This record gives sequence, structure tokens and C-alpha cells, in this order.
Amino acid sequence: MTALTATASPMRYPDAGSRTLMTRRAWWLVVLNVLIPGSPQVLAGNRRLGRFGLGTTLALWALVVVLAGLWFFARTVVYSIFSNSITLWVIAAVLLFYAVTWVILSLDTLRLVRFVRTAPSARAWIAALTVALMVGLSGSAAYGAYLATTASGFLSSVFQAGPSVPPIDGKYNILLLGGDAGPDRDGLRPDSISVVSVDANTGRAVMIGLPRDLENAPFSPGPMADKYPQGYGYDDTCDVDVCQLNSIYTEVELKSPDMYPDAAKNGSQPGIEAMRDVAEGITGLPIQYYVLIDMQGFSDLIDALGGVDITVTERVPLGGDEDLNGVAEWFEPGKQHMDGYHATWYARSRHGTSDYDRMARQRQLQDAVLKQFNPTNVLAKFQGIAAAGAQVVKTDIPQSMLGYFVDLASKTKEIPVTNVEMVPPTVDPTDPDYGVIQAMVKAAVFPPSPTPSAE
Repeated sequence: MTALTATASPMRYPDAGSRTLMTRRAWWLVVLNVLIPGSPQVLAGNRRLGRFGLGTTLALWALVVVLAGLWFFARTVVYSIFSNSITLWVIAAVLLFYAVTWVILSLDTLRLVRFVRTAPSARAWIAALTVALMVGLSGSAAYGAYLATTASGFLSSVFQAGPSVPPIDGKYNILLLGGDAGPDRDGLRPDSISVVSVDANTGRAVMIGLPRDLENAPFSPGPMADKYPQGYGYDDTCDVDVCQLNSIYTEVELKSPDMYPDAAKNGSQPGIEAMRDVAEGITGLPIQYYVLIDMQGFSDLIDALGGVDITVTERVPLGGDEDLNGVAEWFEPGKQHMDGYHATWYARSRHGTSDYDRMARQRQLQDAVLKQFNPTNVLAKFQGIAAAGAQVVKTDIPQSMLGYFVDLASKTKEIPVTNVEMVPPTVDPTDPDYGVIQAMVKAAVFPPSPTPSAE
């Protein structure tokens, strides 16, 4: 090696007799390995390995730039990429590839450092920093791969494979059911029944609450409309003990599931399809999708989230009978942080308040849980959340629509939600006027355009 060569390429041909120079060179190699993986090998080691490392680094940078561009100009595409189970497996494979690549490049960088030539006082620090950065980069990539595979499993277990459907009259209408499969019940019964109508362009949402004790509810055309042409429970006629709105699910599931033979094939259940038909009949809105939330399973999900913050507005008993005997404890008014057990009891408590209060508490709990779904919380507790969520949520929303709905939901958060509650004194559940109800829904979902003021 000539002096000219050593001067021209101090990284590859350093003066090994100078500890100061070798120490400085070692720090540069470690830093370059983090900033531009592959560059230490190109400068001081195996150039073939270095070119491979640089190629993978440049490919990663290009991918990040593309994703950043999509985030600012086509955010729905990003949401769609990260809400597809197959794509998530591809992402996991790519992240594992980079995790292994960074380990190989980091270990090779340690070899190129040539510790015995560096200052003794710097050796431990150089090694510690290199290992820490290697573990940080590779560990983060490996953890990202783990999250991707977990998310893929969650999406596959909850969401169906199916084509996207267009909005109807510019709206997506979704049936929300809060199911209560308590130990004292024969099957699940939806105690919280709502229809949310979302404008497909602006994200403006209207939440329509349907009391579970509505009587004589009409159905949209279908098998239940044929069976109950004058409404469900008309003249006290039905196949279960109580002929009210939330009994429809139980009746169809237990007595006549053959009325909806294609329900399972379409990612639904006969009882859910009957509830869809009655919700359409009540509101006059076509309903594209449903979401069923099992309130009994909510406890695990809430614990996985680390609890929820709820503002209690009135005293609510935990346990006890109709006369409030045997109450274990009380939920006192004020802000409270509740674990899963207490939160679900708060939402399901039956005594001391009305059914309409109970409906409101269930929606309050659902809103509180949604607020807990922030990126930091979800990433930190993703495994538990995904495991619990798969047991709590059932829906026929296809994976192909998830990206669109996530983007639409971000718009909805910026606009106040319009609530339409079919409760007394506006609506008498025992003698409802469904013409009035549909007029209320139409006015809320399709508000008249403001008339320009005359100048």
C-alpha cells in the first residue's frame, strides 16, 4: 500500500498505527451504518455486500417517499394498503428482510471497525452504540412485522372478503347493534340499536337511536314483512314471549333461521338480517352494512385498552334487584376511570334508571372506547386489543372498503354528529307513528339546502 493510496482512501486503507485516526474512523463507520446502511462496506469492506446494502437502503427511502406522498395527496390509498390482510403479510415479510439485513450489516461494521486498533477507552462505547442501534433498528422492524401479522389475523377474523359497494343517494347507512348475551338470556339480544347515516363525500353523520321496546315495527320487503304484514307484534302476535323490537333477533335466530338461508354465506346471521329489514322499515333508509358489538365481550377489550374514562351523570347501581336490594356499589356522578368489569356493569345496569338511560349509557361507553383508540395506545397494546376485538366485533363490511371508511371517519370526527332519538315524548314506543319517524329521519339525513338570502 502506497502513501498516496492511504491518503486517497483513509477508510479502506487507514494508518493502523494511529489510534486517534482509527478511533475516529470507527465512529464514522458506526454512524454511517445507521444513516446509510451499506455505505461502511462500500467504503471499507466488501463492496458487493455494500452495494446490496445501499440498494436496499435506497429502495426503503423510495418507499417512504412514495408513502409520504400518498399520505398527503391520496390518503385513502395508504389506509387501504394497511387494512388489507394480504398486503400486511407482504409488509411483514419486507420488515423481516430489513431486520435481518440490518443485523448482517451491523455485525460486519463491527468487524470493519478493528477494535484492537482503536483507543482502549473508546472500544466499549463503540461496541455498545453499534449493538444498541442494531437492536433498535432490527428490533423495531421485527416488531413491526409482528404487528403486521397480528393485524392481518385480526382483519381476516372480523372483516369479510367482498367487493366495494357504492353509496345510495350519497349515503352509507350502517346498522349498529349492541348485543347483550347475558347468562340469564336464551341467546344474544340487541339492547342498543342504532342506524348511522354518513355522507359519502363530507363525512357528516346522523345517528338514529331506536328504542329496543318499539312495538308494531314495520319491515322492508322480505320474509319478515310477509310474516308480519302489519308490523312485528301486531295484536300481540310473535313467536317469543315479548313482542318488541329487540326480540326480533332472538326469534329469527332460535325459531326460524331458515328465513334467511344466505345470511352466513354473506358474513351475517339470520337474526342480524331480520334486524336490518326492520331498521330499514322503521327509518326508510337502505342499509348497506351492519356492525354487531357484543357488550359481554367488551370487558376484555376495555381492559386491553387500559380502561376507559367515563363521565357519570347520575347515580347508577352495580348489582342488586328491582328494589335496589343487594347493590354491591354505586357509580357516583363525576369523571371516573373504569376497568372492563365496571364499565360493562355501568352500561348494562338495569335498575334505578329507565331503559332509555341505559341505552344512552351503552352509547356513551361505545364512544368512550372509540376515544381510547389513539395510535399510541393501540400500538402499545395491539396484541391484546386485536385478540379482544376479534371476539367483540362482527360485521359484513368488506376489507376492500376499510381504507375508504377510515378516511371518511377522519372527516366525520371534524363535524358534530346529529343525533335523532326515538324516545318519549317525541315517540311513544307503545304506539309509534312510523310516518312521523321516517319524516324525522329524512329531515335529519337529507336536510334542506339553505336558501340564498335575497340581496
